[in-house]
Amino acid sequence: MTVDELKDYLRNHRNWDRWGPQDQRGALNLITNEKRVAASKLVRSGRAVSLSRPVPTRPAPNNRTPAMMYMERTPHAAGGGAAKDFQGMAYHGQSATHVDALCHVWDGDGLWGGRNPDEEITLSGARWGSIEHWRDGIYTRGFLIDVPRYRGVDYVTHDRPVTRDELDDICRTQGVEPGPGDAVAIFCGRGAYEQRHGPWSADASCRPGLDAGCVPFFRERDIAVVLWDMFDTAPNRDGLSFGVHSVIHAFGVAVIDSPLLEPLVEACDQEERRDFLLTVNPLVMIGATGCLVNPVALF
Repeated sequence: MTVDELKDYLRNHRNWDRWGPQDQRGALNLITNEKRVAASKLVRSGRAVSLSRPVPTRPAPNNRTPAMMYMERTPHAAGGGAAKDFQGMAYHGQSATHVDALCHVWDGDGLWGGRNPDEEITLSGARWGSIEHWRDGIYTRGFLIDVPRYRGVDYVTHDRPVTRDELDDICRTQGVEPGPGDAVAIFCGRGAYEQRHGPWSADASCRPGLDAGCVPFFRERDIAVVLWDMFDTAPNRDGLSFGVHSVIHAFGVAVIDSPLLEPLVEACDQEERRDFLLTVNPLVMIGATGCLVNPVALF
């Protein structure tokens, strides 16, 4: 797709007003009560797998604002005591596992639902599309899309970004059939890439990932959640505000950046399946543009 075709697609297929002009849940509306009940039946062995990276507390080439943690010890009676800590982090970026709220990004047409970012984004927090609207959590069917296995390589490279046709082919060849309200975990082999090249996205202007032309894949299947270890390829195409991250403001998709997907690949291989129950519980932080999360896959 050309840049103009992508712009037209985002404008003509966006989900604004699909669930009413006051909606702030976006594609999570596709995760109905019936969907949750059906997803719960995917739990058969009871195996649980965390998809979160450790919260990074040390600076790195792709983590220039590491998390802060300050400890305090206080004495108590009879020789007892207590430990307390302060935690703080600028979590958006390439190193921490986090979910992006609907207010996180926008293009020239506005925020999710057509809202004006100049009016809705304030220094004290967002007044529209912030993370607390997902307080009931994400509980749905998830699917693994394993790009390196499909290609017969260890990881995705910058000269060969993931394409929309490739995602469709992987679904067919790996027996994955995501549909409305589902979550897709797109594995690109970040761990193997970092072993060879160092931190992924150390140079945020030149990184491997998904081409912007993948956008229709998520809209046409009505995907509610995407998790990806490598996200938009960089540099982005000239003329676009964002690449695949556009699914946030256009379609209302919940995007979980930088999950740890190697354990999921291993579990899927051992369980001999590609589907699972995904659970994510965002923090109730009024006005926040997202939060750290620990996605858990259950088999």
